[in-house]
Amino acid sequence: MKFIHMADMHFDIPFTVLNNRNKLGEKRRLEQREALKKVVEYIKENKIEYLFIAGDLYEHEYIRQTTIEYINNLFKEIPNTKIYITPGNHDPYINGSMYKTFNWNDNVHIFGEKIELIENEDCDIYGYGFDDFYKRDSELEDFTIRNREKINILITHGSLNGGTIEDMEYNPLNKNRLKEIGFDYVALGHIHKLDYNNEENQRIIYPGSTISMGFDELGKHGVILGDIDKEKVNLEFLPIDNKEFKELELDISNLNSVEELIEKINGINLEKNVFYKLILIGDKNFEINIYNLFKFISNENIIKIKNNTKLKINLEEISKNNNLKGLFVKEILEELNKNNYDKELLNEVLEIGLNVIK
Repeated sequence: MKFIHMADMHFDIPFTVLNNRNKLGEKRRLEQREALKKVVEYIKENKIEYLFIAGDLYEHEYIRQTTIEYINNLFKEIPNTKIYITPGNHDPYINGSMYKTFNWNDNVHIFGEKIELIENEDCDIYGYGFDDFYKRDSELEDFTIRNREKINILITHGSLNGGTIEDMEYNPLNKNRLKEIGFDYVALGHIHKLDYNNEENQRIIYPGSTISMGFDELGKHGVILGDIDKEKVNLEFLPIDNKEFKELELDISNLNSVEELIEKINGINLEKNVFYKLILIGDKNFEINIYNLFKFISNENIIKIKNNTKLKINLEEISKNNNLKGLFVKEILEELNKNNYDKELLNEVLEIGLNVIK
């Protein structure tokens, strides 16, 4: 059986960071639509039998009726494909949700908060989702598969082998328990990073977010194409996102003014379909105001700038001086060594303070 496994589309998410640069957030929301359209076109062209959507299809707080209508109209174009959706923590199955109030197409099945079995001729599909923005208990502790002779698939949204308190808030799952139950494929959502083919015959999969949400989701994004039987599973990653988020470092140690920095930035040869976070590094010889820099940067693909530069001065020597500047630097250095504060913030405080204390 062949399937597409996708998750974490987050339709109508605000894309706040991107909106800081010429309303790129609005363009990104259009690209969400294009991404799902590409998935549906692939399904049509290749006659894919199943589409698994493992949660966070949309943002409950921001989703619009028109967006759901767009999604459902695309689903109508693949009437022979069975579509299974498990609600996640961003699109839970709650009163007032689009999962409950909207009249979805006949080929769409939406799972509730308890494990449900859908029997097909070639496979048994199990699924369950969130009925709130948190789900602290997994439904799988005492679960057993009904028919081990068939292909058995689980679709859900949750944290796999999470070790933090936060992970325990989002349907905590245990990989060994999933293997013990004997699923032939586990289609997961929630973690936005791709996780497949990291071990031989891997069957517990995160496809990652279908399109990147920002700079904490670098690299290519898309969906998983699967072809599975009882003996083996063949998986392929299909890139869907036509944009990519990347980080780029720029050493400014040899620059002597803001004007030189702006010229340097505007002269960088950047890829067209990439959003960049520019990270400034090295020893700086002048004061840098990130917000003012953006006014003069011509390339709109630079979305964010992070200042990781250091003052070109000997702070240890200054801290030995018995004056206001020395005492100020000494105190900041002591706080930096404690690791109790945001080091980037303390470095900014240090720079501002040295500019004030002449």
